[in-house]
Amino acid sequence: MIEINAQGIYYKELNQQIHNYIAEGKKDIIIKNVNGQRYIGDALPQGVKLELEGTPGNDLAAYMDGAEVIVKGNTQEGTANTMSGGKLVIHGRSGDATGYAMRGGKVFVKGDVGYRVGIHMKEYKDMIPAIVVGGNAGSFFGEYMAGGVLIVLGLDGGTELVGDYCGTGMHGGVMYLRGKVPSYKLGKEVKSVELNDEDTRQLTSYITNFADYFGYKADEILKAKFTKLIPYNTRPYGNLYTHY
Repeated sequence: MIEINAQGIYYKELNQQIHNYIAEGKKDIIIKNVNGQRYIGDALPQGVKLELEGTPGNDLAAYMDGAEVIVKGNTQEGTANTMSGGKLVIHGRSGDATGYAMRGGKVFVKGDVGYRVGIHMKEYKDMIPAIVVGGNAGSFFGEYMAGGVLIVLGLDGGTELVGDYCGTGMHGGVMYLRGKVPSYKLGKEVKSVELNDEDTRQLTSYITNFADYFGYKADEILKAKFTKLIPYNTRPYGNLYTHY
């Protein structure tokens, strides 16, 4: 186990230290006093585990490819940007555009998330990205979503589970929202449908993991009724293309 004190360290120097330790074969690293340093955990492969204490800066775990990152605090914007694999566990809130173009791996957020979370998420074969939000989500949640799984649990209370324009432009993947969502909150490209046995199995798996990470009881969370959202049209803009 390696420990780094990040207090006052410029982000480039901090990331270089992390990569140097990994090159030496040290794969389990605790980083204390993190305060806005960007790009931590970017592109790290399987077998690496980072534990961060504090608030990392933008693009945490961007392009991450199998590593595990645990954050004992909040994260800023662009978290898990184009993440390909691995696991990110955030014991706080996460900012705007979390999971932008995410294409694999799992993100678990104990608290709220900002705007445009899960925008342009996609999946390929067995690479199915997932984001589980324990609190509420801002507007444009799942915008242009092309694949993957988005779950919002609303455990922190509040009047709005998701903001406006949820699922605008969605053409793939699935969302599960714990509770009822007014139709005016939804984009024109999504519709609400009943859950089936596979949905229940999938939800149980993700929520069991979430509960284990953050000290909740999965059974209590699963008692509530979930809204399932899917694309209403798999090619919402298909008739705008010109064919020759």
